[in-house]
Amino acid sequence: MTTSDTQPTQPLPPAADTRSPRKRRRRIWPWIVALVVVGGLAVGAWFAGEWIARDVVTKTIREQVITQLALPADQQVDVVVKGAVLPQLIVGTLQDVTIASDDVQLQSFAGDVTVHAQDIAIRGESGGGTATATVVIDEEQLRTLLSTVQNFPVESLGLAAPNLAFSSELSLFGITLPVGVALTPSAAEGDIVLTPASVQLAGTDISAADLKTRFGGLADTVLRDWTVCIAQYIPAGATLTAIEVTGDEVVADLDISPAIVTDPALQEVGTCE
Repeated sequence: MTTSDTQPTQPLPPAADTRSPRKRRRRIWPWIVALVVVGGLAVGAWFAGEWIARDVVTKTIREQVITQLALPADQQVDVVVKGAVLPQLIVGTLQDVTIASDDVQLQSFAGDVTVHAQDIAIRGESGGGTATATVVIDEEQLRTLLSTVQNFPVESLGLAAPNLAFSSELSLFGITLPVGVALTPSAAEGDIVLTPASVQLAGTDISAADLKTRFGGLADTVLRDWTVCIAQYIPAGATLTAIEVTGDEVVADLDISPAIVTDPALQEVGTCE
């Protein structure tokens, strides 16, 4: 008879694990890091491309300005292109460009030139957009410009904002008297027109009518309008629209045809009839 004392002891079977197997958690953060890295590379590539595109565009514009105006190769020409350049190149239109350079030689005289252009097509036909220019010259540069005008007393010319001023002489019956004339500048049909605004005879203000009464037809030599054609100094695609004396400078505004970008004829210097 077998008793409990002699019964061999058997180990209990392992308890059944009723819990379901744990699912392995996917680690999400490496994917996020990968996306961030890729995004960073894309942004970096965009800005690298943008920098290259901007550099190419500004250098090309500068080279064209120097070539078209026959400027020295080392002429300082500042070019500012607003906005991202790459999208503008894709569309084919530069939205806002400013070009500036000092002491630009315009045929027989020089001036500081600033050109502002908007919505200018850089390929295909340039049918839209606007462009303007401002030319600033000092007193000496103005004398150089007006020295080409026949019989103009350029030696005595000066600036007396908002006018120009010159002095001359009128003689009658052997008596010579000094005459000072102030001239108001304006733009008419693309030309500069200098119109007498006031007159002084021997340092005293006098009306134009009184001067003509005293000197007759001789007074016409100082009371006349002076017309200055500037077409021979600027591209055919540019037209003078306004001019004024500001301080010790003369400021001229011009409209520029957008077609000047692609039309060689408009890039050529104009002519005076």
